[in-house]
Amino acid sequence: MADTGRQRGSVLLLFPAAVLIVLVLAAITVDSSIAFLAQRELANATAAAANDAAGRAVDGQAFYQGDRIELDPYAVESVAAERVRLAIDGSRHRGLEVRVTASPPVGPACPWTVRVSASSRVPYVFAKAVPGGPDEVSVRATSVAGPEQAAVSGQCGV
Repeated sequence: MADTGRQRGSVLLLFPAAVLIVLVLAAITVDSSIAFLAQRELANATAAAANDAAGRAVDGQAFYQGDRIELDPYAVESVAAERVRLAIDGSRHRGLEVRVTASPPVGPACPWTVRVSASSRVPYVFAKAVPGGPDEVSVRATSVAGPEQAAVSGQCGV
């Protein structure tokens, strides 16, 4: 039989190192998840804002009198910016910037396009503990939508 008495307790030396590695990996996972979820939240907010602005900013007079879809650029901007701010958690997103562009049709059978871009900074939880590590991450999202009219598809560029 081999002498196992001299190797007793060697696992006790490895256990703290293993626990430290698991904790570091868990911290990286949590911070990465925070950044991913914040970016998804911003992407969902911009998509909803672009859709809402494209639907709610239709100029009723042009639609009912001229049977064409026209958007009011000022209404597009106010609806989209308000929708983004309502859709995100303001306590998590810092320095939120929303940019909205309503582009008129590029051709006779082309629809209007609404582009909503947003960016913000989201604080990390564990990366702050690392000396020289980042305190926050920047997230960005852009979505495009537009009201559809009986248009021939494939003739318009977005």
